[in-house]
Amino acid sequence: MRWFGPNDPVSLMDIRQAGCTGVVSALHQIPVGDIWSVEAIRERKALIEAGNENYTPLHWLVVESLPVHEHIKKGLPSRETYIRNYRESLRNLALCGIKTVCYNFMPVLDWSRTALHYPLADGSTTLRFVWEDFAIFDLFILQRPGAENDYDPQVRLAAHTKFKGMSGQDIQHLTNTVLLGLPGSEEAYGLSIFQSLLDEYAHINDQKLRENLYYFISEIAPLAQELGINLCIHPDDPPKSLLGLPRVVSTSDDLQQLMSASPVRANGITFCTGSLGVRADNDLPEMVRKFADRIHFVHLRTTKREENPLNFHEAPHLKGDVDMYEVIKELLAEEKRRKEKGYPETMLPMRPDHGFQMLDDLQKRTYPGYSAIGRLKALAELRGLELALKREMSTF
Repeated sequence: MRWFGPNDPVSLMDIRQAGCTGVVSALHQIPVGDIWSVEAIRERKALIEAGNENYTPLHWLVVESLPVHEHIKKGLPSRETYIRNYRESLRNLALCGIKTVCYNFMPVLDWSRTALHYPLADGSTTLRFVWEDFAIFDLFILQRPGAENDYDPQVRLAAHTKFKGMSGQDIQHLTNTVLLGLPGSEEAYGLSIFQSLLDEYAHINDQKLRENLYYFISEIAPLAQELGINLCIHPDDPPKSLLGLPRVVSTSDDLQQLMSASPVRANGITFCTGSLGVRADNDLPEMVRKFADRIHFVHLRTTKREENPLNFHEAPHLKGDVDMYEVIKELLAEEKRRKEKGYPETMLPMRPDHGFQMLDDLQKRTYPGYSAIGRLKALAELRGLELALKREMSTF
């Protein structure tokens, strides 16, 4: 499971009792672009491993995320300094025995939702994205120049009608939700600051962002290969352009281009079934087969596209649009292939992602999508499916 550090309401003992032995974490306290020192990495490892002599051992297996500085994404001359820092952080992680590093290349914000507590029929709550509500924020709250070009006339009209009926509290709530910062932080940007961040991408189109990504990966992947570190990019969430910003890790073609940009195996993928599954044109089992050798980390979750397919919400892990049976079957087949080929690491690190707020979690404040009981339920369901598939495939 993912653990956000000492301030995470979900404790390491909670994670241990869920049956996990691997922890996914990051040093959120270090400013983006600064070097992760050996001392800071060892301090986090010591926190995670404390009590291992008395309880089921926990180990820090995956970094999520080692964030990429915006100057790298924008291709500014100063990116060379931040790439050097990134390389040094990778060296220090390798010295500490951590060999899987997740990152993303989404400009400004790395995920977007319009509701964090969308009620489901059973009384639990989940995350939701509504295109019309996002248009309200973009057109009438942020008032981004040129935003009207990104929405159909019907959407603009519906958004305007709904906006006129919103209270000040409703507007502030939507603003805070859309502007929520990076995972691991519950602080949102202010509107003026946020617009200035968008303005800095005014001259960066789809092709330019791709060039900047491919330059970055070509600079760090060979070193990661030498260090024995697997880099794994997280797909865009949601997988489409937002706020006039290009997003270039949304489809199978996007991933293929990135894999070709640096052919070393260390240049890999975080296969997030939720992010990729939002798009109906992404065939997830086929994508697992296609990129199997480059998948180094897996997020298992699913979303449900609504009547308007531009809207979606996080769904029960076995009931959304993702065919979890086929996806996990393909992932297990890849683990078997790695074992047969004698790979040093045969097990793909997987974690349940974006659990519901349910039961006692409804009375607690947790990071959006990272409740204890909601993820525990998801983990139990996924484990049951995995066990059944292993028996069916006779892989143990």
